[in-house]
Amino acid sequence: MGYPPGMERINPPELARPSGFSHAVTAEGRFVFLAGQTALDEGNRIVGEDVVAQFERALGNLLTALRAAGGEPADLCSLTVYAVDLGDYRAHAREIGRVWKRLVGADYPAMAGVGVRRLWDVEALVEVQGFAVLSR
Repeated sequence: MGYPPGMERINPPELARPSGFSHAVTAEGRFVFLAGQTALDEGNRIVGEDVVAQFERALGNLLTALRAAGGEPADLCSLTVYAVDLGDYRAHAREIGRVWKRLVGADYPAMAGVGVRRLWDVEALVEVQGFAVLSR
């Protein structure tokens, strides 16, 4: 897929080999701050029975906002995933990784996963928030 011009993912050999994230990302361009997205549909209802389905919808919602701002998935510099059950999220990491690769590709931004007690909508299992830098 390649990186957008002005963006570099940095993974120093002195740190553990990253899997599903980059240790650091540098970028030049216009910043796009993306609000936290859950699995809300157009009718303002949480959809998806499990963390994988909700992650797919939440990430899709985030990417829709990014595209509306003129960006694309490769422009993501940082993403934070908030999960109400981090153990469940980790248990489904391979499936979530397949969703990521299908929607975003093989490159990963700087990422963090955070366990939380609950999200704004009590039915929400996961929320994603991030920022991107547009080089064009």
